[in-house]
Amino acid sequence: MRVISKKILNEYCVANPAATIPLNDWYDTVKKADWKNFADIKATFNTVSSVGNQRYVFNIKGNDYRLIVLIKFHPSHVLIRFIGTHSEYDKIKDIKNI
Repeated sequence: MRVISKKILNEYCVANPAATIPLNDWYDTVKKADWKNFADIKATFNTVSSVGNQRYVFNIKGNDYRLIVLIKFHPSHVLIRFIGTHSEYDKIKDIKNI
């Protein structure tokens, strides 16, 4: 999968060093993945949730952080839409359109 964009993760990690290793692990795993559907994602990350409109929520570092991405299975793109703490995530009113 092609992750767009690693820069967003890097910038977040500068401000939140505790997220660095888990986010880099997530990135490395996703970059090697060849997902065709939600079941493939779930097989890789069993705590992922589909929230509709091609958005998926990943729990990062034991749910300390939440990562929302838009996934286009064809042409295998993962677009980062949000990264933040669990409490920041809870304030999002419309996850399907973030």
